[in-house]
Amino acid sequence: MTKLIAVLIIVGVIYGTWELFLYWEKVKNEEETRQKQDAAALVMGDQLPGLPYDLQESLQVAQKKGAAGLEAWLKVHGQSVEDPRKAWIELDYCVAVARENPAEARRVFARVKERLTASSPVWARMKQLEKTYQ
Repeated sequence: MTKLIAVLIIVGVIYGTWELFLYWEKVKNEEETRQKQDAAALVMGDQLPGLPYDLQESLQVAQKKGAAGLEAWLKVHGQSVEDPRKAWIELDYCVAVARENPAEARRVFARVKERLTASSPVWARMKQLEKTYQ
């Protein structure tokens, strides 16, 4: 009987250790994710890579024209721009077009959301806008 109790105690200790290890990994991953999101929250759209230098001026002109300007600019130059900058510009477009065409804003937002991963510097902004465009 004492051997059975000893085996049960050993199994209990091993199980408890395993659960503690899993909990530690969960906490560590949450901390890393929070740090990445905090760092991403400090990101400014102008600083993100992916926009060719020669398109910077035309983008600024399009932004001044509002939603229509951004839509036209994305149709013409969207293929030349890469993430994460493209995602940032598309989120700007979502915000600009939301009042006039909420369905278009949700469609563009869904497309951006499918493309992004948690490691993207645009992730925090996407999460911030998620409740509005879901």
